[in-house]
Amino acid sequence: MTKTILVCGYGPGISNAVAERFGAAGFSVALAARSADRLAAGVKALEAKGIRAAGFPTDLADPASVRALVSKVRETLGPITVLEWSAYSADAGDLLAADLAAIRGTLDIAVTNLLMVVQTALPDLKAQKDGAILVLNGGLGYFDSNLDAAAVQWNTMGLSVANAAKHKLVGVLAKKLQSERIYVGEAMVLGSIKGAAFDNGNATIAASTVAAKLWDLYRARTNVVVEIS
Repeated sequence: MTKTILVCGYGPGISNAVAERFGAAGFSVALAARSADRLAAGVKALEAKGIRAAGFPTDLADPASVRALVSKVRETLGPITVLEWSAYSADAGDLLAADLAAIRGTLDIAVTNLLMVVQTALPDLKAQKDGAILVLNGGLGYFDSNLDAAAVQWNTMGLSVANAAKHKLVGVLAKKLQSERIYVGEAMVLGSIKGAAFDNGNATIAASTVAAKLWDLYRARTNVVVEIS
């Protein structure tokens, strides 16, 4: 049976590189994001490389859309073997000025809706002998005074708090699902990705490097976190 990876938060950077890496290994690839045009372009590019792919327009900040996603993927491409979460929100940059909707939205994408997808996909992941959850995260989530100061300076306070919550979630899910033989891993990016939104011209990390690290985590199934700088 063909394995399927669900890439949540698809874009032209890391998530595209992840789709290509797993697709090259024989996975069918499900792409989820808000932009139907971006998904269509991504699917076309993957198919040109001989990768079976499908796009699923989804607002990952909307609980109803998130609940429906897994069943749509399952019906189209089959059971999910790997769930990859790249989605994030940079709203609520100044936590003292942000409204409640922005704060909740930022945390929902990092934690609540990620958990919704995990819960919905859990039967598939349990049925696979190599089921896995792979989470992309950023170093602002670490408990470090210098990083806290950077979050304030860069007006990414909400993202920093959300990343911290997501980092903790990865740890507890790894312990909880260990007995089910479901691997949970996290790539913690400690820098800027070339060509990404936060690239100030000095970025040194290639998206393909992050994708390769996630692939290595999935294959080795030992370490929970890998740092990439």
